[in-house]
Amino acid sequence: MSIYDYTVMLENGNTYSLSKYRGHPLIIVNTATKCGFAPQFKQLEQLYQQYKDQGLVVLGFPSNQFKQEVATSEEAAAACRTTYGVSFPMHTIADVNGKNALPLFNYLTQSAPGALGSAIKWNFTKFLVDSEGNVVKRYAPKTNPLKMTDEIEKVLSKNVK
Repeated sequence: MSIYDYTVMLENGNTYSLSKYRGHPLIIVNTATKCGFAPQFKQLEQLYQQYKDQGLVVLGFPSNQFKQEVATSEEAAAACRTTYGVSFPMHTIADVNGKNALPLFNYLTQSAPGALGSAIKWNFTKFLVDSEGNVVKRYAPKTNPLKMTDEIEKVLSKNVK
């Protein structure tokens, strides 16, 4: 399996295959609009704007697994857009741990275990994926997304569109 074998659902209910992003580096992050780390949306959007012309895509995956998300996927996406200016794709609210976790997150956590093994410790765990679909690095929830810049630039320097 590769990251491109997974299908995900946008907040509006439309599904698509991650193969759509083949050749693009990705930041995949589990989010929650009521989390203390929610201001990271601004930094994630800043990275997206700074590097999107070089191919970088940020993908937000809201989760209420830590009881810090609003009721619906549409509300979560709207909150991200109005409060933090998010323009990158947001997805449906889903679990990131356990038997009901999105298969994508099972893949990510197995490819890049963290401090708790494969489990997602908290909202705003970030995964950097290169343009060939390889998970390059996992970042802790408390890591400011702007601290990812050096690694993002390394991935972009190898980017073959």
